[in-house]
Amino acid sequence: MNLFDVYPKYSLSPTSAKGAFIYTDEGEKYLDFYGGHGVISIGHSHPHYVKRISEQLSQIGFYSNSIDIPIQNELAKRLTEQSGYPDYKLFLCNSGAEATENALKLASFHTKKKKVIAFKNSFHGRTAAALNVTDNSKLSAPLNENNFEVKWVELNNKKQLQEALSQKDVCAVILEGIQGVGGLDMASEDYLQFLQDECKKHNSLLILDEIQSGFGRSGKFFTHQWANIQPDLITMAKGMGNGFPIGGVLINPKIEAHHGMLGTTFGGNHLACAASMAVLEVLESDNLLENVNEVSKKVMEDLSKVPSVQKVKGRGLMLGIEMPFPIKELRQKLLYEHHIFTGSSSNPNVLRVLPPLSISYAEFKPFIKALHKILS
Repeated sequence: MNLFDVYPKYSLSPTSAKGAFIYTDEGEKYLDFYGGHGVISIGHSHPHYVKRISEQLSQIGFYSNSIDIPIQNELAKRLTEQSGYPDYKLFLCNSGAEATENALKLASFHTKKKKVIAFKNSFHGRTAAALNVTDNSKLSAPLNENNFEVKWVELNNKKQLQEALSQKDVCAVILEGIQGVGGLDMASEDYLQFLQDECKKHNSLLILDEIQSGFGRSGKFFTHQWANIQPDLITMAKGMGNGFPIGGVLINPKIEAHHGMLGTTFGGNHLACAASMAVLEVLESDNLLENVNEVSKKVMEDLSKVPSVQKVKGRGLMLGIEMPFPIKELRQKLLYEHHIFTGSSSNPNVLRVLPPLSISYAEFKPFIKALHKILS
């Protein structure tokens, strides 16, 4: 039996990893500046993370949500307090796409409406409702198309947003903190404040997709916090578990719950909660948000001096390096000649950089040096 071939792959096979580095079956060492789509937050195989999961597995690894799972309550308390949302509730699931699905459902349940506003170049996942608010029709099978009405607007265009909300039939506006797949564009702080005000005015809920940009990657716990706004719903995944599958939705207390409203089999299992608790503990104990801001500042200065770099987009350690040419060959040279993993986006000229939040400036230098050598 063969695997269903849907992934373009590099001919490498990592067998171990530590911190910002991965090691192949041939004993070669690579710098990981992609983290498997930004999943690796506190670094590969962090000792506290390994200890937390191992200890949990030795006790109980899984049971369904039909019983009390105390570690879920521990995670909810720590996450809401550490993220700055102590009054919000937490729904746990397995992935970013599942978080998107549940956030959209909650918005529709609460407002009794079903139209959604989404942004051009957005990506929110590959399940049914998530695909409907993802700006890439090629990903949708015929049965996924037109599940509900979506109005597409341009990022930072206030007039288009006002027109889209004017009919008062919108249940939610969904926006990424920083567009990941779309090419690292982001809303301005002024636009986010305007967006929050307009949503309140028209009785529409604001959903902030922090699946890739959350858990400290921007230098604050959530990227939208740079603009001092409070969305109604916040979706999370990726860095939330540092590689262990977990997702979640933070929910404004004005949204009421009732039994059967949402559900999941594996969401919030013991191991997933232990993984996320470890991430939160390391973020705090290792001062990783401070590290993100310090390293990012120096790296942004270095990147501005690299030949051919037109613009550095994003924030913190979620960066997009825009070139005047497609970056496919550059990525291959970085990987095969300099042993550095990087990412791409739907913008063919943008190199996506998502290293662990624990990375040091010294560990970043080989990447800067490699760019200079390739582009000079």
